[in-house]
Amino acid sequence: MDLLVDKLKEVLISVLPIILIVIVISLTMVAVSAEMMIRFLIGAFLLILGLTIFLFGVDVGMGPIGDLMGKSVADAPNIWAITGLAFVIGFSVTVAEPDLLILGQQVSDAMGGMISSTVIVAIVSLGVGFLIAFGIVRILSSFSIKYFFLIAYGSIACLAFFVSNDFIAIAFDASGATTGALTTPFILAVSAAVSARKGGHMAEEDSFGLVGAMSVGPILAVILLSLMTGVNFQAHVENYHYTQGMIVPFLKAIGHTFFESLMALTPLAILFGMMNWRQFKLKKRELKRIIKGVTYTLVGLVLFLIGVNQGFMDMGRFLGNMLARDYQAWLPYIGLLMGLVIVLAEPAVHVLGDQVERVTGGFIKNKLLLGFLSIGVGLAVSGSLIRILIPSIQIWHYLLPGFSLALCLSFFVDDLFSGIAFDAGGVASGPMTATFILSFAQGAAERIPTANVVTDGFGVIATVAMAPIIMILLLGIIYKYKLKQVASD
Repeated sequence: MDLLVDKLKEVLISVLPIILIVIVISLTMVAVSAEMMIRFLIGAFLLILGLTIFLFGVDVGMGPIGDLMGKSVADAPNIWAITGLAFVIGFSVTVAEPDLLILGQQVSDAMGGMISSTVIVAIVSLGVGFLIAFGIVRILSSFSIKYFFLIAYGSIACLAFFVSNDFIAIAFDASGATTGALTTPFILAVSAAVSARKGGHMAEEDSFGLVGAMSVGPILAVILLSLMTGVNFQAHVENYHYTQGMIVPFLKAIGHTFFESLMALTPLAILFGMMNWRQFKLKKRELKRIIKGVTYTLVGLVLFLIGVNQGFMDMGRFLGNMLARDYQAWLPYIGLLMGLVIVLAEPAVHVLGDQVERVTGGFIKNKLLLGFLSIGVGLAVSGSLIRILIPSIQIWHYLLPGFSLALCLSFFVDDLFSGIAFDAGGVASGPMTATFILSFAQGAAERIPTANVVTDGFGVIATVAMAPIIMILLLGIIYKYKLKQVASD
């Protein structure tokens, strides 16, 4: 019960700031109908309830599964078995990631249904699986993480010249959406287990960076999808249709959302069942606890997706649309406020802060890291809205110099900081970014005559995910400078 209460507190801290911002805007700047406001509040309640139950289930059931599978990867007899198992785990857990399921539906809707959300999720998950396998090879071969990311993002930069801007925005958004509440614990468990198997003084350094490596997979997967299909989606964008009614939409969504959620969790459940039968052989008590946790995860996922799809995202899109119509000049400032609030409310950010403070021996305080990340994410959201307002600014104008700067900075810090920085890329892009902020940006893009919902509406998750990388690398340089000062004294 205490764990469930703790999870509820985490979710409330994360979601309530956005709810308060919506209420203030609806009372002062945008006239929101009673029907939409009630639907938003119902959706927010279901989102809070669902995310709480989901996170509780992850801790009770999915966490132990992640630890067991991580040890299995490390205990595999050879490099082929290790990478093969890591690929299967990466794919299986990613197809059930809530943030990715939401993004897949948004991308499919924005593209007029030309590619189904299921295909998008599957393609992205395959990319995650392959890059996790390569990341494992990097750890075992002691290949420097700096050069790994230099090669990875260099390849992306080369391929990006052959695809349209809409695919680039979606590719980087998919990257940020994969590192969520479900995937991250699994990948961290695999990373820690493989690093421990390798041993030596590099074990701690190697335990970071695998989450950052998996984030490269979706980018490459979506870019390759564009190159293989040659489709230009801009001509196929359809007008957005807001949900109608208050209670009925939520009731109608139960059936298909439950089926979609069940299908998303099925690959992981089958994989665990097979591994338990052949390898883990858990006692009945342990197995019951895990099954109970997986059930909680399923129920929470269903409630979360219903709340987001039927009430929460509509409000984000509507407010973005109306503010772009009546208060265009305010959009970057509202985005800045949202970014500041979102990153400070993310529980994972506070965990990251404690981690950095521990690694640096107290040189980099949690509050300092929070301040850096808050400024970075606030500027990222604000910059995304400026890109929507000014047609000459394109997504690569942010991502190319941003990731180039990150790669350059990585050569001035220890590998440990590089690993933490690239792992942190997905920390700030949590459920609120993947749902409300992305919808808000799409609503604004829909209203601005010179903007495009696909090309300009997507990309906000990408810029938000990029900000922590740069900020933590800057902190790494500060840490290195402080150490030199201490040594000279």
